[in-house]
Amino acid sequence: MSTAPPSTAPPDAAALRERVRAFLDEHDPKATEPLEFLRARFDAGLAWVHYPEGLGGLGLPRELQAVVEAELTAAGAPRQRAERNPIGLGMAAPTILAVGTEEQRKRFLRPLWTGEEIWCQLFSEPGAGSDLAALATRAVRDGDGWLVTGQKVWTSLAHEARWALLVTRTDPDVPKHRGMTYFICDMHAPGVEVRPLRQITGEAEFNEVFLTDVRIPDEHRLGAVGDGWKVSTTTLMNERVAIGGAAVPREGGIIGVVAALWRDRPELRTSGLHDRLLRLWVEAEAARLTGARLRQSLAAGMPGPEGSATKLAYARVNQEVSGLELELLGDEGLRYDDWTMRRPAGVDFTRRSGGYRYLRAKGNSIEGGTSEILRNIIAERILGLPGEIRVDKDVPWKDLPK
Repeated sequence: MSTAPPSTAPPDAAALRERVRAFLDEHDPKATEPLEFLRARFDAGLAWVHYPEGLGGLGLPRELQAVVEAELTAAGAPRQRAERNPIGLGMAAPTILAVGTEEQRKRFLRPLWTGEEIWCQLFSEPGAGSDLAALATRAVRDGDGWLVTGQKVWTSLAHEARWALLVTRTDPDVPKHRGMTYFICDMHAPGVEVRPLRQITGEAEFNEVFLTDVRIPDEHRLGAVGDGWKVSTTTLMNERVAIGGAAVPREGGIIGVVAALWRDRPELRTSGLHDRLLRLWVEAEAARLTGARLRQSLAAGMPGPEGSATKLAYARVNQEVSGLELELLGDEGLRYDDWTMRRPAGVDFTRRSGGYRYLRAKGNSIEGGTSEILRNIIAERILGLPGEIRVDKDVPWKDLPK
């Protein structure tokens, strides 16, 4: 007597598949305006199934999202353009879910997911780059709200954003990590000025932002007064997973572009370059699988310091692979096709030229936490090595050298 092999599908997959099909019966993708379809999908709990019910999810395991995506793709449903709102989806949403009030969750998560409201991140400052806790942007109580004054820098998508994640200094009389408070900032509010910063690619995907007596209502505070560092850590841990642990297929990203170039252009090959390509292909695949394992672990809660290792590997592999591509191309790789000053809505590593990939990859070891800072996090929080000596740990922020 033969028996069928046990199913490897998650126990809720079949029920979820039926739920998606019932949703499609009620919302024909061909007859529903795309934005209305996305709004209805969120309300049905099919946006991100691991989120709570009423907030775009169903409280199911994260891996079941693949069931939803497969059914909707097969039906030709409108696509959620996640690449337009990476900071909102990768950083703002998990932060709001973790520490936001119920009112904040209901107000911000739906238009964030549908792409109606783009987000940016007001963290880094000219005098506090890698040392975020040294920031000087002040938030001062003013009646039932706050007045914020300061300057932020390297702010991606500030020119398109409706809202920003903002961390400020609210108490200069305590050590730097304890005097910070976190807000949601309206990028259209009076006193917010966005100026483009032209980068090495010739484009301006990030900006400097000046805040002059910007009024923020207290209901837009995320977390308690003085808890800004704790909330910021939640954002940063999610940011590193979003950058380095994104879901990609085998040979996805830059390694796929270079592997295709190797196959299509045999005249470019040498034995030395072949060995380097093999090594980088293996490293890219190892990083991809590590990212997949990291995403699975997120089902147990918020990301930890392991995301720093994934992001560190992502930056190094991207830079080495883009360098190899230029070597393969030789003189052809020295050409750069477009120095036009543009304000792109996102980063595109696969449909641009080799010159763009090489130049843009240089930012991977800076954005989302510098590689040097990430190595410190890995050493101290994962490997358990002694921490760096910090002479400013117990010194009030106002007494630190500026």
